[in-house]
Amino acid sequence: MLAPAGAATAANDDVYTVGNYPVDAQAANAVAAKDKALADGQQAAFRSLLKRVVPVTDYDRLKRLKALNSSSFFEGVSVRSERNSSTRYIASLDFSFRADSVRSVLQQEGIPFVEEQAREINVIPVVRDAQGAPDTGAAGRAWSEVWKSLDLEHTLTPIQLQPLKPTIHADTLQMLIDGRGSGERILAGEYDSPYVVVAIAEIDTAANRVNVTMAGIDAVGSFNLKRSYRVFDGDTGYAMELAAVVGQGVLEGRWKALKAGTSRSSQEGGTSISLQAQYGSLAEWREIRQQLLAVSGVDDIRIESESARSATLTLRYPGGGDALANALYDQHLTLEGGSGDVWILRSAN
Repeated sequence: MLAPAGAATAANDDVYTVGNYPVDAQAANAVAAKDKALADGQQAAFRSLLKRVVPVTDYDRLKRLKALNSSSFFEGVSVRSERNSSTRYIASLDFSFRADSVRSVLQQEGIPFVEEQAREINVIPVVRDAQGAPDTGAAGRAWSEVWKSLDLEHTLTPIQLQPLKPTIHADTLQMLIDGRGSGERILAGEYDSPYVVVAIAEIDTAANRVNVTMAGIDAVGSFNLKRSYRVFDGDTGYAMELAAVVGQGVLEGRWKALKAGTSRSSQEGGTSISLQAQYGSLAEWREIRQQLLAVSGVDDIRIESESARSATLTLRYPGGGDALANALYDQHLTLEGGSGDVWILRSAN
């Protein structure tokens, strides 16, 4: 949920752990190096936590919290992996912070935050070679590994990494890059879920760039995003790491924007939406109405006209048409933008 100052929030402590966080420090001896890595890592993880839960549009307000010491909110740390020498300590750690304390300071400062996790989505990291085919070699493995290194569990948008199935061919990847909905339908069928996003990386050695397309359906809805990352000094791995971090940030940012919009429209009684329902029979129309009424948050349904094959209606829903389209997946209904401000409602069966 999006929580303004003074608002009560539903407990969701999972997001207040920053997992798989890398630390690396050097000092005069091994003990000092570890102490430095833990102290610096804890403070940096706390800053990451604040950016995780606060919408991007409110990042400026976080300047008020620059002086905060993470120790006042720290709950504990667990080790995923570690190695050290006589002067260096390198590890991957999970830093946990006290949820109530973080909530309290954000509310006191009037900083909105989102702590409700989205439904889990499937992410498929894929590298395309120069011919457009999936690269199953070193580049493909490296791209998958950088996604595995992220905190996929505690993020606001939990991720289940999936391998690319052999049934997903090069032409399907091109459909997704081109933004054709047929690619999304193929993914939904092959992975038995509509919530599938493919992260397609293409290495342009001539231009020293890694070009990434993220396409599919996440917890918010359908999207297609293209970004390019410069490769410095031949370090493609670093460019991939940055691309994966940004990709996960995009998924979180979309979810936070949705929850922020939903919160505002909920306070106003929901957003008004105009729809045209299309169906093959009046029996199907009755079923569509029942499915629509089963969606939590749908309110003030008004049927303007009905015929043997279509109906026009209005309703109110927090977050508007995009949010409703996402909610309707569970009811086996599809909602797509039509002409003007009218959305097209159909059965997905």
